[in-house]
Amino acid sequence: MPNSALPGETPRQPVTGEAAPPGRLTGEQRAAVSDLFDSIGTVLAELGELFTRGGHEIALVGGPVRDALLGRPVNDLDLTTDAVPQTILSLVDGWADAVWTVGIDFGTVGLRKGGLQLEITTYRSESYQPKSRKPEVHYGTSLYEDLVRRDFTVNAMAVRLPDREFVDPFGGLADLRARRLRTPGRPEDSFTDDPLRIMRAVRFAAQLRMSPTPEVREAAAALADRLSIVSAERIRDELTKLMVSADPRRGVELMVDLGVAEHVLPEIPKMRLEIDEHHRHKDVYEHSLTVLDQAIELERARGMAPDLVLRLAALLHDIGKPKTRAFESGGRVTFHHHEVVGASMAKHRLGALRFPKDVIADVSKLVALHLRFHGYGKGEWTDSAVRRYARDAGDLLQRLHVLTRADCTTRNRRKAAALARAYDDIERRIERLAEEEELNKVRPDLDGNEIQEILGIGPGPVVGKAWRFLLELRLENGPMEKEAAAAELRAWAKRHADTDA
Repeated sequence: MPNSALPGETPRQPVTGEAAPPGRLTGEQRAAVSDLFDSIGTVLAELGELFTRGGHEIALVGGPVRDALLGRPVNDLDLTTDAVPQTILSLVDGWADAVWTVGIDFGTVGLRKGGLQLEITTYRSESYQPKSRKPEVHYGTSLYEDLVRRDFTVNAMAVRLPDREFVDPFGGLADLRARRLRTPGRPEDSFTDDPLRIMRAVRFAAQLRMSPTPEVREAAAALADRLSIVSAERIRDELTKLMVSADPRRGVELMVDLGVAEHVLPEIPKMRLEIDEHHRHKDVYEHSLTVLDQAIELERARGMAPDLVLRLAALLHDIGKPKTRAFESGGRVTFHHHEVVGASMAKHRLGALRFPKDVIADVSKLVALHLRFHGYGKGEWTDSAVRRYARDAGDLLQRLHVLTRADCTTRNRRKAAALARAYDDIERRIERLAEEEELNKVRPDLDGNEIQEILGIGPGPVVGKAWRFLLELRLENGPMEKEAAAAELRAWAKRHADTDA
């Protein structure tokens, strides 16, 4: 395992040293496991004693063990046991602070103890029938059986409780050290049993910067079409984790290379065939990955947390180009209105993946707006144009700032510097106008009641039309006195009446 740590990891020396006899830890391994128990050992020890006294086995398993060995934060705790769910409920009755049984049909009991959240699952194996979207779950009888059915060797390590015996029958620790992604058994069997593991392989590549073995890559590519039986929600969850990971580009590239993207985000590989309008990059696909990288750099520089909406918008901002590509005289390539088409495509794809409505709306809006700044030029925009830019972006303004800056991938340093200066200028102008006029609260100078009173009308569609007219007037001219706004409203109403007549 390399010394360099991922974001969120604690740098530590590689877990190397003398080989350990089966069932025993080396010194380095023992230290790593001890780190895990420093803050949560009491709860785990008590739980281990409860199950042992009841005549059952229990072990900490999977992600918590892996993350402890990587020096990553350990949050939720996953445990496995030979006790069936009803027995688990009986054993923790009176000990747990809270218990829930949402996953009990799949052998899982959730509980909370002392501020920690734990999930205890009966030893099991699960598999999908060829056309089924729901796995068949079968209870197992041993920890080994439970570990052998897990997705990857790095998740097939366990620590028995309460004696803290380290269990690693498939060499997960060695794979973790080498950042190697391997399955406990044949990858073909693993991916056939649960096709979502193909997406998990892609996600771990991005999240932990691990490299799938050639056998895993080959099986994933061969069985990628099996993802069609997995629910959109499960795929969405893996894609979300990938996109907010340390290195989403790595995961996206792997999805495309293995043919997985064809079943998840088919618009992405289609961009590989397109030449972008600047003729500065290999293709739109490479350009989009660069924009994603640069958005993440800016995100970190501005102290932002990993932003799913921003990252999805960066990846998808040019997906409308393949549909809008046109060739003009002189060999020039154009993509007119690709932002409009792309916004619609992003909305459709994210909807199919069952993303929340607010995520879909925000991503598609950013895609639609990502070209607006390119009309700014050298600052020729009037204040009213700057107001509209900020108004149209609304709560997404800061994300639009980042996306627009990230979208500059030209290798011409002079051009890049000019674009950066122009965007510095528009950000300063927005900030100045915001201070003067509270842009985020821009409203017409007259409200609905005042409109009705001035025009002598009741509620109805005319009030809405008048309100929108006054809003445009406000954006164009800035704040107006009530009397001036009322005069403009009366003049508008007269023109409206003449037109209707």
